[in-house]
Amino acid sequence: MKEEFRTVLCEGSDELVEKRSRFIATVKPVRTEAEAIEFLENLKKKYWDARHNVYAYILEDNNIQRYSDDGEPAGTAGVPVLDMIKKEGLSNLIVVVTRYFGGILLGTGGLVHAYSKSAKMGVEAARPVTMTLCREVLIECDYSLLGKVQNEVLGQGFKVSDTTYADNVCVSVLVPVSKTEKFVKDLTDKTNGKISIKEGETGYNQM
Repeated sequence: MKEEFRTVLCEGSDELVEKRSRFIATVKPVRTEAEAIEFLENLKKKYWDARHNVYAYILEDNNIQRYSDDGEPAGTAGVPVLDMIKKEGLSNLIVVVTRYFGGILLGTGGLVHAYSKSAKMGVEAARPVTMTLCREVLIECDYSLLGKVQNEVLGQGFKVSDTTYADNVCVSVLVPVSKTEKFVKDLTDKTNGKISIKEGETGYNQM
């Protein structure tokens, strides 16, 4: 698995008007091809009266890349959208650009510009983020050591995902996989080995 990748945080949308044609870019993070296709089909239903629903998506698993011009001249729509995704270094997302024709032909260059620009506007609305492969580190300690644990976590810039207060304090920390070994060693040294540390599952998180 890659140590990190860039995607978008949430679904987002923006609109561009070029010579009376409306280009509505809608973007969503997805993890599977089935999710991407379902999102596309839902948008086609929503914008059933639009002339074109151009799309492109890239998925991390198996490096899947798909695009469609959806009736626009070949290479003027889907490819520019896909190229924009690649240029921004993004994956695990789908970009759909819906076009309502305004009666004025844009030409090949105009179409490429409009689809690329509107796609980027949609991506920006969906808030690009970097997702890092993290391991959950579970720390159990006495209340007297909580301050040292918190200082070490904050000092290394990691994220506390949960804290439970009982007879002891249990702190769950998300640590980039590449930094887990050092973090565990540093924390053990700082507390003289008086804490319990367990390593949990791995997954991608925004750091």
